[in-house]
Amino acid sequence: MMLRLGWFMVMALLVHTGHAWAQSARSFNDTGLDTTLPAMQQAQPVPVDDLPEVMARQRALLQGEREAVLMVYESQKKLCWQKFAVNPCLNDARRQRRQALHPLKEQELSLNAQERLWRTEQRNLRLQNKAPEPKDPS
Repeated sequence: MMLRLGWFMVMALLVHTGHAWAQSARSFNDTGLDTTLPAMQQAQPVPVDDLPEVMARQRALLQGEREAVLMVYESQKKLCWQKFAVNPCLNDARRQRRQALHPLKEQELSLNAQERLWRTEQRNLRLQNKAPEPKDPS
């Protein structure tokens, strides 16, 4: 019973965090990059120079949530081996794990896309600064 309550609390936390991500305020800076933060963490728009730090914090949050889901899955898996019907219990545990990890994977893919855009923008800025000035033929 206690483990089911623990699973429910983890799922409630994940739903709440997913809800915060879904309703997070979006800010677009002059580069057009989406600097989305969860609503509870965002106080002001994120400057372009701080994007790597923001992305690292978001990745750390996602990793922590993923680890929590995997810990619950491992404990459920151990309980399943104590039951008579092991396979259906394992299948349910795997299904719950997949359902809990799916929104985290979507958030990670979104974060990866934002990082690619930021890296492309930074590369283009470096190339523009390296480009020689066109010489005037006159």
